[in-house]
Amino acid sequence: MPRVKIQRKSLSIDMTAMTDVAFLLLTFFILTATAKQPDPLEIKLPSSTYKIKVPDKDIAILTIGKGKVFFEATGQDIRTAALEKMAAQYKIEFSVEEKKRFSLIGSFGVPLQNLKSFVKMDAAQRKSSGLETGIPVDSTNNQLADWILHSRQAVAELHGTAMRVSIKGDAKEGYSSVKKIVDILQKQKINKFSLVTTGEAIR
Repeated sequence: MPRVKIQRKSLSIDMTAMTDVAFLLLTFFILTATAKQPDPLEIKLPSSTYKIKVPDKDIAILTIGKGKVFFEATGQDIRTAALEKMAAQYKIEFSVEEKKRFSLIGSFGVPLQNLKSFVKMDAAQRKSSGLETGIPVDSTNNQLADWILHSRQAVAELHGTAMRVSIKGDAKEGYSSVKKIVDILQKQKINKFSLVTTGEAIR
């Protein structure tokens, strides 16, 4: 008796819907992601075996290197509020556009008097402008202390929490430069802060 042949049918799966969803998700992540801005001050971090994740909100990062101090407060709303408080203290007016542009800048090291010119530039112009001389920390013109104070106030008012502080210092930076920053923090009764280091294998 002859064997009955079963007709084989090729299976085809329509991938159109899955492809559409994949591209929609990809487009969403690309449009909503924020690019990490390069640090304007190149420093070599000291190494450490102690590891702790630095929070990504309600924190200020002080970068110290080459005798300069740079400041960064996380969160566009915090940066805008801190700028408004600084502008009121130093009697400098910033337009809505200037505030918006400043809120998109990460770490900066410019005296407040030059900040209006600084925010009008693009990233390439800022790097070559020569305006980033560091935030003044002199006893007669301690703008860094004011930035820290107003950022702390902004975090407390907008987020209802205390702002954390991290210090990111160059491995070759002198002790006196770091001590000056620590003294500023202690005057504001900030006795707990983090030191940013690179990871080192435990031996």
